[in-house]
Parts: sequence; structure tokens; C-alpha cells
Amino acid sequence: MIVRMTNTTATPSSTAQAAGSERLWTTPVGADLAFLLARANALSLSRIHQVLEELGLRTRAYSVLEIAASDARPSQRELAEFLSLDPSQIVSLVDQLEKRALVSREPDPRDRRANVVVATAEGRLLAGRAREVINDSDAEWFSSLTPDEMDVLTTVLRKLASAPLDE
Repeated sequence: MIVRMTNTTATPSSTAQAAGSERLWTTPVGADLAFLLARANALSLSRIHQVLEELGLRTRAYSVLEIAASDARPSQRELAEFLSLDPSQIVSLVDQLEKRALVSREPDPRDRRANVVVATAEGRLLAGRAREVINDSDAEWFSSLTPDEMDVLTTVLRKLASAPLDE
């Protein structure tokens, strides 16, 4: 399904222009919201993978670590639901972080059958360093947006990302 944007003023990046693909932005796909979201996501993930690599993290592991460091005390089930991952993927991610002594599993006071994921002191330090390098990278990547545009982008993406799945 192609959803076309109207009244857009965005232009292709200098990277796209340098690659000779500028003319493709005028095709229907260049105005397709799903394509634009997917492309922005791919560019964002690539950028974030680069900055997290120096810390020995990947995006998914960072997400689990950052949430665990936030004092939210999420269960593995909550992490799977929030991150839209299979529970087995969360188990693997938590296992990896636990082997590095970055998180621990503790009994969930709300449900004795479940565990919550909590960052260790070392995990909190690494989460803080990761947040710093991501913030620096984001500042550069989003520098072409005004603060108002950033607010709108954040609001719209949060709305889309939190919408219930149609089953």
C-alpha cells in the first residue's frame, strides 16, 4: 500500500544525491510513508549500531539495558511486549547482558512466578555512556530539524509505535 505525502518540502539528502539516486525521490515510493519510515529506521539503526559498537552493545541489548537502568523493573514479558520481540529473544538478550554482569534477574514482587530485569551498577554506568554517545549522534543527525519539528516527530512516532496491533 502506498500512502502518499502531500505538501512535503523535504529534499533528498546529499548522500542520496551523491549516489545518483536523487531522481528516484520523485517516484511514488519517494512519497510512501511506509518506505520513508523504513528507510529512516534503517539509517537510524545503522548510525546507532556504529556508535554502540565501541561499547560492545547492539541496539536491542542497549534497549533492554537502558530500560533495566531506568528503575522501571520490567519483567521479561513486559520487555518482549514493549520492544515487539519474541520472548525467546528477550531471554537471549538478558542472558548476554547478565553474562557481562550488566543486569540481573530478581523476583518480581508483583508476580512470584516472574522475574524483573534490573541493571547492576556496572550496567547503569554503561547505559549512561551509551545514552551519551547516542545523544551526541542524535544531535548531529537531527540537526536539520527545529525543536518544534523534533517535538512533532517524537509525538507522531510515539503515537504510531504505541498503537495496538490489529490482529
